[in-house]
Amino acid sequence: MPEPIVQVEALTKTFVHMGRPLEVLRGIDLRIDQGEVLAIVGTSGAGKSTLLHCIGTLDTPTQGKIRIGKEEITGLSSKRLAAIRNRSIGFVFQFHHLLPEFTAIENVMMPGLIQGRSQSEMRGHAEGLLAEVGLAKRGTHRPGELSGGEQQRVALARALVLSPKLILADEPTGNLDSKTGADIQALFFDMNRKHGTTIIVVTHDRSFAESMPRVVSMKDGLVERDTRNTAIPSYASLKEQGAKLEEKAAEAAPEPAAASDA
Repeated sequence: MPEPIVQVEALTKTFVHMGRPLEVLRGIDLRIDQGEVLAIVGTSGAGKSTLLHCIGTLDTPTQGKIRIGKEEITGLSSKRLAAIRNRSIGFVFQFHHLLPEFTAIENVMMPGLIQGRSQSEMRGHAEGLLAEVGLAKRGTHRPGELSGGEQQRVALARALVLSPKLILADEPTGNLDSKTGADIQALFFDMNRKHGTTIIVVTHDRSFAESMPRVVSMKDGLVERDTRNTAIPSYASLKEQGAKLEEKAAEAAPEPAAASDA
């Protein structure tokens, strides 16, 4: 049986809003095994992102326990949490949070450089990851010179550069068109197969969620359903889906106007 990489027990999170307590998480129990790919879905306010942030050590729960691998993280100091976050977790957000003054390859290298690793050590790994996400020839471009989909690919490469056990993605296709979103979706599956990385995605995109092997549905701060899909699309079929979306977009595009005779 696979080892759990995330175990959540009786997790609660309460915020104070206008002097009143607001329960966002109301007792979450969840086990995620190493190598799983799953989506967390639910309406706005269901607690999806709060749960993701607690798992990622970006927020602290009010009560309950979270274990990453064999280490319980609840109650640890901020310094210790930062060390766990840097070592074990990679993040991909809806907004890419790339540093605009640095190139794509420098953005990918950045987590390692912050840890004190040398540029020579990080550059080769970063170049390899950019090639894996289809950006081998775009490494010297700054974020402002890249499309939204390309920026998200850079963000994914950056999340993988320190070989984390866990990738947490919050609405990673939220700002992308359907075809580009399908490409990013395919990349998640590809990276999972190549690196064995566990991937948890919070998404409003139902088609994205339905492609996942496991879907955790939340409602009112609780897990409402936890279902597993028996038919999992392959990376090739996802790429084919993206190509079909591109063909449909091309067919729907208006014909260019004919040049008038002088």
